[in-house]
Amino acid sequence: MSLTSKPGAGRTYFVADLHLTDERPAATGRFFRFLQDEVAGADALYILGDLFEAWIGDDHGEQVAGDTANRLAALGAAGTRVYFMHGNRDFMLAERYAARSGMTLIADPARIDLYGVPTLLMHGDTLCTDDTAYQDFRRRVRHPLTRALLRRLPRALRQRMARQARAGSEAAKAHKAAGIMDVNADEVVRVLREYQVCRLIHGHTHRPAQHALTVDDRACVRWVVPDWYTRWGYVACDAAGCTLQVGAL
Repeated sequence: MSLTSKPGAGRTYFVADLHLTDERPAATGRFFRFLQDEVAGADALYILGDLFEAWIGDDHGEQVAGDTANRLAALGAAGTRVYFMHGNRDFMLAERYAARSGMTLIADPARIDLYGVPTLLMHGDTLCTDDTAYQDFRRRVRHPLTRALLRRLPRALRQRMARQARAGSEAAKAHKAAGIMDVNADEVVRVLREYQVCRLIHGHTHRPAQHALTVDDRACVRWVVPDWYTRWGYVACDAAGCTLQVGAL
């Protein structure tokens, strides 16, 4: 497949929460068309976590893993830089798969200069501080020792554990108030102050929007990237600013 056209020149794209899996081919197809039709020729693509529905390790066996690596590598070879930030579903993705895909791994959060505007990038789950049970779980599973131990387990066991974790997550969400699964407003203000930025782009909450807020008398904006379940979309930025695009799969 050729990715040599230049429709996205002078722009940077942000996506998150694609949750790609062999079980959801519509989202995979839409993502590949997005790379071809929108992103080809752009300055950069930032994937802000949860590219995959679940990631058990860089020996992940789904067909979509290989196909996605090939598409992203072609995008990078054509001149568009690709960056990846871990999400809560694919925090086990490591250097081997990143190299295969031509992706550069970045920390969460990451402060970048985006066409002259200091911008903070996050997956977004750490902003949901009201969900204390999730935050406790996140700290445990994201510990480097925990991840090292998980990678040593047989693949079949990791697959079973991933299925159980997904089922447990869905069951837990059914009993949580919707509000605690969204960002905490005070935490948003805190990170904007800490990193001295007035633009924040994140995913995780599946609530795409542009939020205006004022921090220390400065006008700030928080962009929330859409998920790719029944819809798809992205945030695109250039020297003139950012826009949010949302469509149906």
